[in-house]
Amino acid sequence: MPRAEAKRPRGQEAKKGAARAGGKLSVKQVRSGIGHPAGHRRTLEAIGLRHHQHVVTVHDTPQMRGMLFQVRHLVEVTQGEG
Repeated sequence: MPRAEAKRPRGQEAKKGAARAGGKLSVKQVRSGIGHPAGHRRTLEAIGLRHHQHVVTVHDTPQMRGMLFQVRHLVEVTQGEG
């Protein structure tokens, strides 16, 4: 007999739920990407930062936290509204 278990969301459904529950972060670029590795410059671009002192609001997800950790010496992160 199969066990009766409550179904949990898997794959994309689980990720979407995590993004909604996570809130938002405000990210400000405080140092230039010039002179840093190309991977760091691409990460700044992926986050949505275009230039020095630019501020963007992003979803608080594990993927975004990983990107922010990679460029933590170039950005300033605060809790965003939401």
